[in-house]
Amino acid sequence: MAGKAPGTLSTHVLNTAEGIPAEGVRITLWRMDPDPAPLSETLTNADGRTAAPLLPPGSFRPGRYELRFHIGAYFTARGLAPVPLFLDVVAVNFGLAEGGGHYHVPLLCTPWSYSTYRGS
Repeated sequence: MAGKAPGTLSTHVLNTAEGIPAEGVRITLWRMDPDPAPLSETLTNADGRTAAPLLPPGSFRPGRYELRFHIGAYFTARGLAPVPLFLDVVAVNFGLAEGGGHYHVPLLCTPWSYSTYRGS
């Protein structure tokens, strides 16, 4: 996965409770160092993806980042969320390396669980 291509960051969200892409999930991207600062906010499309990379090649910088997936509101809107919410905002904190190429950080989620990995 590491390479000399310009770095980029993308994501997608899959609703594994229903076996579908998660459309309309609010995602915020934060840079965590030197101090936490929000960089962008977007919604997933019908394919569960963002319309554009979260960090395109021109804005990619190595460092610590955090994606915040607002799945509580998503599952509430679908009538699937427990009361009170078990999961609300899922935060995935990760590092991006210089020369790391493309980073893809997907979220697979239900109202009660989630998993993530570095995809391609």
